[in-house]
Amino acid sequence: MVDKPRVVLGVSGGIAAYKACELLRRFTESGHDVRVVPTASALRFVGAATFSALSGNPVATDVWDSVHEVPHVRIGQHADLVVVAPATVDMLAKAAHGLADDLLTNTLLTARCPVVFAPAMHTEMWEHPATQENVATLRRRGAVVVEPAVGRLTGVDTGKGRLPDPGEIFEVCRRVLARGVQEPDLRGRHVVVSAGGTREPLDPVRFLGNRSSGKQGYALARTAAARGARVTLIEANTHLPDPAGVDVVRAGTAVQLREAVLKAAADADAVVMAAAVADFRPAAYATGKIKKKDGKEPEPIVLVRNPDILAEVSAERARAGQVIVGFAAETDDVLANGRAKLARKGCDLLVVNEVGERKTFGSEENEAVVLGADGSENPVPHGPKEALADIVWDLVVDRLG
Repeated sequence: MVDKPRVVLGVSGGIAAYKACELLRRFTESGHDVRVVPTASALRFVGAATFSALSGNPVATDVWDSVHEVPHVRIGQHADLVVVAPATVDMLAKAAHGLADDLLTNTLLTARCPVVFAPAMHTEMWEHPATQENVATLRRRGAVVVEPAVGRLTGVDTGKGRLPDPGEIFEVCRRVLARGVQEPDLRGRHVVVSAGGTREPLDPVRFLGNRSSGKQGYALARTAAARGARVTLIEANTHLPDPAGVDVVRAGTAVQLREAVLKAAADADAVVMAAAVADFRPAAYATGKIKKKDGKEPEPIVLVRNPDILAEVSAERARAGQVIVGFAAETDDVLANGRAKLARKGCDLLVVNEVGERKTFGSEENEAVVLGADGSENPVPHGPKEALADIVWDLVVDRLG
């Protein structure tokens, strides 16, 4: 029998503690053995019976419970992953300074496995210099601290500090578990990823678009976050849930995407252009719906070129050593067209794949060849889009030095 991956789910005392139940359910239903270690404050929001019933394991908060098993040492020692969700400002401070006044903080000190923190707090608390220094300390030590989401907080407040969607936290944890005890090799790095497909308005009800779902770009954003990066995801018309730990910027058209990419790339270590950007847009926008007229053919639609964002960011790099990655969707002569595009765009890496009505677009899998400006070729066999994303980041890390 194969042992189940052992996960410690730490829950600290914030209003978002109830969301830990959804995260716990995702772990148990996907075959993980979960031990919930809540703080005493967390149990004021969710009772121990709930955590115990959902996990199938006993729940304790005190180092004096079951002393003969030495839980304050054993739980952390035996874990394959420790995730704290929500992680309050107090918990982040205690973890950063090595305090150990309950079972969860003792577990964090004894764990030798990957550790993930999913913060949740009010915006002012998250932005406070003390909190930011504590987060920086934890990241420097190798922990993955995902960025909180932006949205409704306790009461009427809205801002950054909301716990990310439990499903997205689970995806980060799944990627961290898959990588094992490897160091978060993108920690301290800022990466920009574009995803989705731009839409060019024709009239109030129509647009020119493409079939891109954005799933490959989102896989790139998730895997980068799991590897410790600060991620800016610029999404165009995807309608996918925001990945945990990622700053999301919305864009609709190619012109809007260009503006967002150039702004985010100003301090980025790497830019990955996975979005399908329209090459052309209508020369004129009809303010009223274009109607068909009996017996008459429609007027031709005149198109003009959109800006070439990949070529622009490659030619005018915002900082020395910045790595630029492009994507090329081809229907024939895939490698030849890819090599020509790589030279034309001036990027460091180009991910080339064959597309069609039933290939790549909207799928959970992908198959590609990653071409390098240094002449390298890295074939990626058919598999999950996250597998391709990890290979792309491996190649980016190599070029970042």
